[in-house]
Amino acid sequence: MNAILEALRSTGVFYVATVDDAGCPRVRPFGAAAEYEGKVYLCTNNTKPCFKQMLAHPEVEICGMENETTWIRLSAKLRRDDRPKAREAMLEQNEGLRRMYAANDGLFEVLYLEDPVCTRYSFTAPPETVE
Repeated sequence: MNAILEALRSTGVFYVATVDDAGCPRVRPFGAAAEYEGKVYLCTNNTKPCFKQMLAHPEVEICGMENETTWIRLSAKLRRDDRPKAREAMLEQNEGLRRMYAANDGLFEVLYLEDPVCTRYSFTAPPETVE
């Protein structure tokens, strides 16, 4: 499994920080990630402000706790992928999303992480970076 995807999944819930048009940070929880064609993908609904922020300002930072002493911080640019096969891959790897979305429902969007850098931090060990 892709090391970046493994790090995201190890948190259960991870928090994605975006920037709005006023330059203010916005953070919200995410829980679904997938790998398709060697890239790590996230998903959202195209009616949400975060989707518009991701398109306008694609640089994001992601953070999540793995356990009581270890957490990750990941930085990347998000790039939209409008191919139905990419959306279907997200749905296949995150079956719970099927209660909310369909690959061609006009709402479901997938975005892949471009040039991700993820660092695992710990209170008990030195930082470890994966790309």
